[in-house]
Amino acid sequence: MTRVALCADVGSTFTKVAAVGLDTASLLATAEHRTTVDSDVLHGLDAALATVPPGETLDVCSSAGGGLRLAVVGYEELVTAEAGHRVGLSAGARVVHVAAGRLDRSGLAGVSGARPDVVLLVGGTDGGDAEVLVHNARALARLRPRRPVVVAGNVDGRDEAVAALGTSAVSTDNVLPRIGDLNPGPARAAIREVFLRHVIGGKRLSRGPRFASLVRGPTPDIVLTAVELLAATLGGDVVVVDVGGATTDVYSVVSPDPDASPAPADVAGTLWSSRTVEGDLGVRWSAPSVVVAAARERLLHADEELSLVEGAAARAADPSYLPSDAADRAVELRLAELAATVAVRRHARGKDLRRVRLVIGSGGVLRHQPTPARAVLGRLLNDHAGGWTLPRTASVAIDADYVLAPAGLLAAAHPVVAARLLTALTPAA
Repeated sequence: MTRVALCADVGSTFTKVAAVGLDTASLLATAEHRTTVDSDVLHGLDAALATVPPGETLDVCSSAGGGLRLAVVGYEELVTAEAGHRVGLSAGARVVHVAAGRLDRSGLAGVSGARPDVVLLVGGTDGGDAEVLVHNARALARLRPRRPVVVAGNVDGRDEAVAALGTSAVSTDNVLPRIGDLNPGPARAAIREVFLRHVIGGKRLSRGPRFASLVRGPTPDIVLTAVELLAATLGGDVVVVDVGGATTDVYSVVSPDPDASPAPADVAGTLWSSRTVEGDLGVRWSAPSVVVAAARERLLHADEELSLVEGAAARAADPSYLPSDAADRAVELRLAELAATVAVRRHARGKDLRRVRLVIGSGGVLRHQPTPARAVLGRLLNDHAGGWTLPRTASVAIDADYVLAPAGLLAAAHPVVAARLLTALTPAA
C-alpha cells in the first residue's frame, strides 16, 4: 500500500485538498469544500478530507481571512522601500502600505491605519547610514497594538533596531546589502516564520491550536516555491496566472538572457522569482473593478463593457455565485481573461519574458473550464498592445488538478515527488 500525504490549501472562498501517493509520486484524489471562515475553517477542511483517502501526514497553506497583510518601511522610496516591497510580495504577502524615510507621527499613523499583520523594516545598504533604520525601529516600537517586525536592513544598525523593538522583532539579512543586489531569501523565510508564529492564530480562523500547527506558510509563498521548482524541472522560464475571486496573482521565474546586451542596473535589484498581486482584479468581490481596469486598458468596446457590468455586479454581490448557463459561463471566462490580461500587463512591463517556455493558468474559474481557458492564455500570448515583451515560443497549460500548492507543500520534504507532480503541467506531459 502506497504511503499517502495530504495537502490542503485553505483559501478565502474554497478549501482544496489533494491526496498524493508518495511511493508512486502521483495524485490519488482531490476534493473541494467551501471555506468555513464564518465558523471554524477546520469544519470545511475536515469535510474535504473526509472524501479522500487517509494520509500519514497533513500539510496546509492558507490565504483565508485576507492572507498575510504586510507593511514595508524603508529608507528611500525608489531603493530600499521598493526592494522591500518586491520581497514582501515574493513572500506571499499582500503589501498594504509602503513608507519611506524617517517615520513621523503621520507616517506612523499611515502604517497603523493599514492594519498590517507584519511590518518589514528595511533601510540602508550594509555599511551605509543606519540612523534612519534605528529611528524607524524606535517609532514602530510605539505602535499600539504592537505588530511583529522583521528587521532586514543595514547590518550596522540591525542589532540596535531589534533592541528598540524588543520581543516583537525578528532579525534577518539585509534585503539590499549593496545597491542593485537584491537578497530576498532570508527575509522571505523570516516573514513565513512570523506568519506561522503570530498571524495564523491571531486571525481567529479556528478555535484551538490544531489549525495553526498544520499550516506551513501563506498560499502564495507556497505556490511560488512550486513555480521555482517547476522552472528548475523544466529548465526554462515560467509564468503562472492565478485568477481568484478577490485578486489575480502573477508569478514569474525568469533567467537573464546570456545573448542580450546588459540592461541598465536596477538600483532596487532584480527579483528573478517574483509575484505581483492585483487587489482590484478578481472574478467575485472585485469583478466590477475588472471591467473598469479593462476599459482603461482599452480592452473593451462600449457595448461589451455595458454587457459585462451586470454580470460583474452580480458576482460581487454574491461571492458564492455560480454560472447558470452557457452564456453566463462565457461572461465568467471573459472576466477571467480580462483580469489575467491586465494583471500580466502590470506584472510584465519592464521584465524580459521573451524566453518564457510555459504559461500556466490557475484559479477555479480557469480550472473548471480548462479547454476554453487554454484559448484565453493563447490570446494572452498575442497581447501585442500590452507593452510587454511576448514570449517567442511558449506552451500553455491549465492547473486543472490544482497541483501547484500541493507540490509547493511537498517540495522541502519530498522534492522528487513534488517535481513529478509538476510534470503534468509541462509540454511533454
